[in-house]
Amino acid sequence: MSRPGPGTPEGVPGLTVRSARVKHARRLARRSFRASARQFLAEGPQAVREALGETGVVHEVFATSDAEERHADLREAARALGVPWHTVDDAVLADIADAVTPQGLVAVCHDVVSDITGLPVRPRLVLVCHEIRDPGNVGAVIRCADAAGADAVVLTGDCVDPQNPKAVRASAGSLFHLPVVVHHGHDDVARILRSAGVRLLATTGAAARDLFDEALELASPTAWILGNEAQGLPDAVVEAADAAVAVPILGRAESLNLATAAAVCLYASAKEQR
Repeated sequence: MSRPGPGTPEGVPGLTVRSARVKHARRLARRSFRASARQFLAEGPQAVREALGETGVVHEVFATSDAEERHADLREAARALGVPWHTVDDAVLADIADAVTPQGLVAVCHDVVSDITGLPVRPRLVLVCHEIRDPGNVGAVIRCADAAGADAVVLTGDCVDPQNPKAVRASAGSLFHLPVVVHHGHDDVARILRSAGVRLLATTGAAARDLFDEALELASPTAWILGNEAQGLPDAVVEAADAAVAVPILGRAESLNLATAAAVCLYASAKEQR
């Protein structure tokens, strides 16, 4: 779908849950439809604000009158970009939104996730997540990578869609800030990163070396590889990495959750690189 120009009228009056635009937006909750339409939903003022900050990303916005009043700056931003803004009632917004308690704003966005060709040419810090299944975790690690100044997030294996509505919400707008790459073949990603001079560090609790090991040389270009929430990384992925690294548990906790482990590793590299 092409985006409207600056002279396009704002919205379509009288949209209901039966309107074609609303039905289309609602169907974006399904991964298969997102893939075919090459669009996804961004819910809430933070996500919509960050999406509008990227040229050509937002296709249209749905907002309740209350949200429109609270976030007049977002309506002005949409108007400046020529993005249609639809003022709808609460029932229409709730029909589109995925969140249990919608925040009154939903944007239909064009795809921002890329394939393996979207990998940066000379990255210094990359987060690779292998077979992550929980959309909240994917969104959270994207947010961590953004905060730590990573150059990209790569999802390999059978990963959840990072443009899943829950993942987008959990990323808090960071999905729009850095390259997010989806490619099933982990070996392909590892080969490209290694050819770019990036060291591959696989995280596993069974590793003999831990994050405090000064010999890790974290100032050099690094890709941290994290595994599935329940099973961790397959042995083949760990063995193919340049080193296996454990995040030390110094207290009595059984483990760290995925986003926390990602943040600890990324910031350890960021500290040395900066």
